[in-house]
Amino acid sequence: MSDCIFCKIAEKIIPANIVYEDNDFLAFLDIRPISSGHTIVISKKHIADMESMDSADVAKMMNVVKKIGLAMLKGLEVKGYSVFLDNKSAANQHVPHIHFHIVPRIEGDGLDRWPQQDRYEEDEEKRSMNLIIEGLEE
Repeated sequence: MSDCIFCKIAEKIIPANIVYEDNDFLAFLDIRPISSGHTIVISKKHIADMESMDSADVAKMMNVVKKIGLAMLKGLEVKGYSVFLDNKSAANQHVPHIHFHIVPRIEGDGLDRWPQQDRYEEDEEKRSMNLIIEGLEE
């Protein structure tokens, strides 16, 4: 896709600090990092979101995410890392090209989890569960 920034990075039209590359995926440092070493893993193919990606390719991509995470643990000597995917615009996906963020973490780094509800409203838990199960059956 000609106007996709991640496609331009994959095609080497836009420079990036690449930490990993194979035939299908590319990993590079985020230019606006949450922490030092924050890396983005993309598919070299323009695929908008998780649902549009072949399941075998999802598995391959997760292996790349794992490889980068392990490299962070060793190379950056961090104690952990967070992995996240903003999937679709409602989830804050700003670039409509599938990508995972891998964020190196240390104890007490101040990066908190997003806010959570105390609990479900009455009947909301069962309703949500049943709707998800129905979605699996379709």
